[in-house]
Amino acid sequence: MKETDCDCEVIHKEVVEAVSKIMPQEDELYDLSDFFKVFGDSTRIKIMWALDESEMCVCDLAVLLNMTKSAISHQLKSLRAANLVKYRKEGKVVFYSLQDDHVKEILEKGLEHIREK
Repeated sequence: MKETDCDCEVIHKEVVEAVSKIMPQEDELYDLSDFFKVFGDSTRIKIMWALDESEMCVCDLAVLLNMTKSAISHQLKSLRAANLVKYRKEGKVVFYSLQDDHVKEILEKGLEHIREK
């Protein structure tokens, strides 16, 4: 038997009941899973990191990341759909930024975690 296998026959009823009461709803957990899938693409991470530093337009992001405007726009669409970035228009120029401080915190905490190695 492996060290990680549980061979007990007793269920820790109090623990199970306590955790069961505070578990998010199933649909919330699916939404959370989808939310983190958006973070699974390095291009989207680069875009969000750039937007963490400064509000930027598609052209600026394309130059910074050495990508086409079309590719950047495609990724921004995914980020907007996930409510991770927002935009504002100034004349004909559209500027993008992170949706809120929560997104900034997720990025920064994630990087802090991987740097712990």
